[in-house]
Amino acid sequence: MSIEGAVARGRALAERLMVESCVIKRRTGETTGAGGVITPTYGADLYTGRCRVQVTYKRPGEGVNVGEAYLVLERHEVQLPVSVTGLAEGDQITITASVLDPDLVGRVYVVHDVLRKSHLTSRRVTVIEVTS
Repeated sequence: MSIEGAVARGRALAERLMVESCVIKRRTGETTGAGGVITPTYGADLYTGRCRVQVTYKRPGEGVNVGEAYLVLERHEVQLPVSVTGLAEGDQITITASVLDPDLVGRVYVVHDVLRKSHLTSRRVTVIEVTS
């Protein structure tokens, strides 16, 4: 089997494991509402479709103080089909459905790193979920 054939087979197998659905958006700006509340605005969806959420053990969650709030930043990895391109740090990924873990639905992640390499079988994105 050629390298190209092996990679194509790996991509097909990786996509079979993508049992979640997500939508990815890019922040385009912000609006300021009554009382000075700042709300981000987003453009058209960059991607809607299959994905897979994995825990990353490279860096565990860490606590940070933001103003008077204490937040925990949890790191995860979201795997997407290789055909998903053009992602950037700060893009927002929202999980819209999950076959095996209903607790993932509604989770919102912010892209931290887009990993790139040769022989890619899935687009791997390191993300951060802000929890309190």
